[in-house]
Amino acid sequence: MDFHLHGGSPSSSSDGHGHPNNNSSPQAPNGHPSDPMHSWWESISKARSRIHLLSSLLPSSPDDEDPLSSLADTDRPARSLLLSAAAYSSVSAAISSPSSGSGSDPLCHWLYDTYLSSDPDLRLVVLSYLPLISSIYLRRIHHPASDTPVSLSGFEAVLLALYSSETKARNGKPVTISIPDLSQPSLYHSPRNSVKSSNSNSKPSKPLVGVLSPPLEPQMAVKSTKRACIVGVALDCYYKQISQMPRWSKLDFCKFAAVWAGEECPCTSEFDQKPENFFQGHENGDEFGNDIRVEADEIENVAERVNDLAIENYNSVEVGDKDARVPLPWELLQPVLRILGHCLLGPLNVDEVKDAASMAVRRLYARASHDLVPQAILATRSLIQLDKRAREAAKAASTAVAYASGSNANTPSKAKKPEILLVSK
Repeated sequence: MDFHLHGGSPSSSSDGHGHPNNNSSPQAPNGHPSDPMHSWWESISKARSRIHLLSSLLPSSPDDEDPLSSLADTDRPARSLLLSAAAYSSVSAAISSPSSGSGSDPLCHWLYDTYLSSDPDLRLVVLSYLPLISSIYLRRIHHPASDTPVSLSGFEAVLLALYSSETKARNGKPVTISIPDLSQPSLYHSPRNSVKSSNSNSKPSKPLVGVLSPPLEPQMAVKSTKRACIVGVALDCYYKQISQMPRWSKLDFCKFAAVWAGEECPCTSEFDQKPENFFQGHENGDEFGNDIRVEADEIENVAERVNDLAIENYNSVEVGDKDARVPLPWELLQPVLRILGHCLLGPLNVDEVKDAASMAVRRLYARASHDLVPQAILATRSLIQLDKRAREAAKAASTAVAYASGSNANTPSKAKKPEILLVSK
């Protein structure tokens, strides 16, 4: 079975047995679309068939327990598959196997066909494995296990499917943002009485536009010059659905981002030193020393917590080695920092995700400091500052709550007067 990158689309995907699907709404005899109940049941049936196919592709466990069998019988099987930690662990073990990622890998075919389906929850399932796929792919490209080249066309087909969908969604247009013109009065600070300009013929200033991402070009293969762009666009698709991603997928991404940055170096400890010891040897201080400081033992506590984060039911040794440093051009680093920013500052994220993101951002700051990349240094330092302020605010709030509760407990309470009930005779 071959991947069809030239004509694959959500409306022309195939089912788990290689037969083409027609995802258009079924037509009633009068030519109008059928009732919603039939469409709902059809989507449920397709999701169950995809789960059963996935279960057949995974190796059987020693205890003969299939974590996917019960998920197919739920009311929302695709959503249940997305939110199942046991299923994520089983699929991750198969993705991490040494023989994965080739063009004949049936799991890559399942990921490819599932992403081209019309079920949004099934597409989210594929996106949840993107951090692991990207990490293994970049590791095997830049750090091959042997001199013999290994085929990774299966992983590349999945990445190209995400890239093609984003290219189609952008429709040849760049991703831009509006930059406020500081020479003009602010919307919230403009004077009540409008002042007429002395030069009536002066033209109004045009809004400044910043380009976040240039227009995307269609790609039929992953070339070495376009690899970072394709992986970065795929990670941007992940970022757009980051609020729907489960906790373990975010933890994996933060762990892999720290691995991509390289081994830990003394630059990371710059944020752990106290103010009087910060940048020792510089009597007048340093331009960095006045902005970024955290508690002396904070990063050590974060590091200890990060070591206990990842799901340990699958073999991730290959992507977790310290020598898995990969090139990080801006087109790849930009979506990485966006995802880490959400993991670091998202109000609904658990502390484990925030701690893992904190470690990854500090590693990336150290990497950017060595590579002398101004954009990366500015972005990572900004995230570290925001993380520091958020932790200080949370610590102050918890201290205030503890003090208030302690003071209330020590304050003697007055005895309540007995209630007098007035009864009319």
